[in-house]
Amino acid sequence: MAKPRRWLEWEAAQARDWIAVPQATDDKYSRGVLGVRTGSTEYPGAAVLGVEAASRTGVGMLRYLGPRRVETLVMQHRPEVVTVDGRVQAWLLGSGIDAGNRSPETTKQLQKALRQGLPTVLDAGALDLVGVGAGPRLITPHYRELAALLGRSGESVTVDEIAAEPGEWAIRAAVLLDVTVLLKGSVTHLASPSGIRLTVSGAPAWLATAGSGDVLAGILGALLATNTGRIQADADALAALAATAAFVHGAAAHRASGGGPIVALDVAQAVPATIAALLA
Repeated sequence: MAKPRRWLEWEAAQARDWIAVPQATDDKYSRGVLGVRTGSTEYPGAAVLGVEAASRTGVGMLRYLGPRRVETLVMQHRPEVVTVDGRVQAWLLGSGIDAGNRSPETTKQLQKALRQGLPTVLDAGALDLVGVGAGPRLITPHYRELAALLGRSGESVTVDEIAAEPGEWAIRAAVLLDVTVLLKGSVTHLASPSGIRLTVSGAPAWLATAGSGDVLAGILGALLATNTGRIQADADALAALAATAAFVHGAAAHRASGGGPIVALDVAQAVPATIAALLA
């Protein structure tokens, strides 16, 4: 895609073009298989929310790999999820995992996924592994997480400084870490190492609620898994897909809210109707 010289607001007209619509000849494998390593005994709900959102965004199959208790909760909500290891086209890693309290086995499995070189979303407890492996990678920090991540890379910055200039820090992180960055905030900023600069705004303030980031991560993972061919053909497709996920996330929140309070699961449940309206 063409690289804008200034920030471009991503809207429905652009997002529509990045939703993969299945054809009559597709099967569950050709529609995309997403691998998910998220959740922990401390934060099991993150896995449930991410899986719910990814399943409702349109993947052909979802493989969940995680702690047994979390796996049980995921299966109670989404019995169609596969819980054995196998081939996937993209990964969603880290939601609901505390990097400071991560077991050596969890770290090993996250690193194993990253070394496959597949399109990958790194969220929350996998952000510190951004330098592991290669392949198309997307990180999804909020301001505090980005400050910590940049600090580990030798860049001294405070949360307040990022909040004052989120777009510039998203660009700096993309270049420094050589990944596509989705910086969460009241306005979402997306920056790629090659110079893509996109914003997504207009989400309702009600979306600032626990678990909403896990829902966004699930939408992101599903869009990567269903568009791997486009990512292979154009590395900048990752930024467009990330912007589309943020747009769908905000639009689903509007649909679920109707002007009133919402919880994260409401947003996930509103995704199919939101995508249908977008395609229409």
